[in-house]
Formats: sequence, structure tokens, C-alpha cells
Amino acid sequence: MKRVLLAILILAWAISCSQENPPKEIKEVSLSGNTEKSKWPAQLSHWNLFDEPIASLSPAVDVFLYDINSPLFTDYAHKSRFIKLPKDSTIDYHKTETLGFPIGTILIKNFYYPDDFSQTEGDRRILETRLLVNNESGWEAVPYIWNDEQTEANLELAGATLQVAWKDTEGVTIDLDYSVPNQVQCKSCHERNGKFNPIGPSARQLNKNNQLQEWQAEGKLVGLPLDDLPKLVNYNNQEVMIDQRARAWLEINCAHCHNTEGPAKNTGLYLLAAQTDEYKLGIHKPPIAAGKGSGGLKYDIVPGHPEKSILLYRIESTDPGIMMPELGRKMVHKEGVDLITEWIESL
Repeated sequence: MKRVLLAILILAWAISCSQENPPKEIKEVSLSGNTEKSKWPAQLSHWNLFDEPIASLSPAVDVFLYDINSPLFTDYAHKSRFIKLPKDSTIDYHKTETLGFPIGTILIKNFYYPDDFSQTEGDRRILETRLLVNNESGWEAVPYIWNDEQTEANLELAGATLQVAWKDTEGVTIDLDYSVPNQVQCKSCHERNGKFNPIGPSARQLNKNNQLQEWQAEGKLVGLPLDDLPKLVNYNNQEVMIDQRARAWLEINCAHCHNTEGPAKNTGLYLLAAQTDEYKLGIHKPPIAAGKGSGGLKYDIVPGHPEKSILLYRIESTDPGIMMPELGRKMVHKEGVDLITEWIESL
């Protein structure tokens, strides 16, 4: 009897507490056929980031375009990038790290394929829009997948595989099972010292076409120095020295993990373009624990011998147990492989 009375009192107390502190409203969204709870809008249009029709990717009045010098290879997908800042807020300049974006910032990256790569301004198919939202608790990835009608993109935290086809510049049709990463995979690439962090928007990447100077003039950016701005070269620019191009390719495609604070920090292989220690760059460096990823080779980089270099072996593979980067691609970046091959030969 005492147990029953105690249970009744506990139930009454719980009901009283729930009435005094009602739960916050949360939205239901469909994730791969399952109904789950999410604090994020179910559709991209609810963010009001683009004017209608949203597939035009025409930024709303408080959203602005940005570009970077060297893009991450993502199976030849094209990308358009935007930023939305909170009202009356500014970005803090930083010379070596990601710029200091205020709480409430949204970084927006759209992935799309032109139907014909020889006519990049023609018809296209947008596959996904990734939002990086800066909260009080830190950055969070919020991925949206576009419908076939290209009228809306739906929240999909679990990732997906999408079939896509396009014609390359030589008229050959390419078919691909394109992978949209889930939230956990996003975090694995963006992690630095256990915290989620944007990869691309650093001063050296954004130092392009005077956009940093324009942001400062418009009151969006503070602390920009008058000179001595860092700059990462465009690895596609054939007029730039091979060493600079190769190091830029390695930074954007590999160094988000291979740095002293990234997920691959224990490998001792650090691939930022600013790295000056040849051993840490991989020259005559044996792998820590590559497994079959070593291909039976002894060193990450053997100067003059790309065929003996583990680094090249891994970037030209599509085997999930060998390839680098581990995520974000199903194809080999042929131009990147050629660039790194030529660079190793030149060492």
C-alpha cells in the first residue's frame, strides 16, 4: 500500500513539474522514412536564405557570396558559397586560423553538377546544400538534399546516396553514385581538438579578388591589415610554381585531418602549406599505422619516385580501405594525381 501511495505522489509531482515547465516546441522531420525530432527546419526554404525560386541560388538581401582560392575536390561537383551574418555583427580577421565568425553565422555551400561541363552556365542539378550554423555551443552541420523537381531541399541528417550523370568537357557521359555525408561524417572532417570547425573560410583562402577588402569597407570584417595578407594559391593555376600548387592541393584536400589538431594528428604527417619540416611533410617518413593503406611501400613520400610514395598510392585509389581522403569522393581527381606526381618527381 505504501508503494502505491508513493507511486501516486511521484506521478502527481511529475505532472505538476511538466505543467510548470512545458517542453519546448520541436519539429518533426522525416529522415530516411523514419520520424525523428529535430530543432532544424524540415525544408531549406524555411531559412529564407535565397529568393524564390530558391533553385536560382540568388541570395536574399542579408546573404552574400564568397569564393576561395583552392577548392576541396568532391567528385568534380561545382559549388557556390554564401554567408549570412547576424544583424549588426562583424567577422574578426585572423591571419592563420579560420576567421572569427559571430554566433548566429550561417555558412552555406551548395553542390551541383552542370548537365554539360562544356556549358557550365547552362542547365544544372543541385544535389545538396550544407549549412554550418554557429551556435552558442559551437558549429553544427545541417545538410539538405534537393528533390528531383529542384523546387525544394529537405533536411537529411542521415546522409544519402544520389545517382547523378553529366557530360564532361569531351562529351563523355559520367555516371556517379554521389554520397551526401551524414552529420557524424561531417564532424570527422571538421574536427579540430575535439571541436567542430569550418575548413575553407580562412584569410589565405579568402584572399581573392579583393573580397576581404570589400567586406571591411562594407563593415562586415574588422581587423584586416593593410598589407602582408596570407594567400593560398589556386592549385589549378599553371603559371604558379609546382611546389606552391601541390602544397595548396594537399592543404585543402588532406590537411583538414593531417594537422597538429586534426583527427589524423597522431600520424605525424602534417600537410598544411605552411609546413616547413620535410619529415612531417612525409619525405622519407614511414607511416605510423597505415595497414593495407601503405600498399607495401615504406615511405609517405620518396623524392623523385612517386611510384614508391604512399601518399600518391592513396590519393589515386578508390578502395575505401586505402583511399585518401577517406570521405567525400568516389572518383579519382585525375588533375590532382597528375599534380602530386609531377611535384614528387621534382623533389
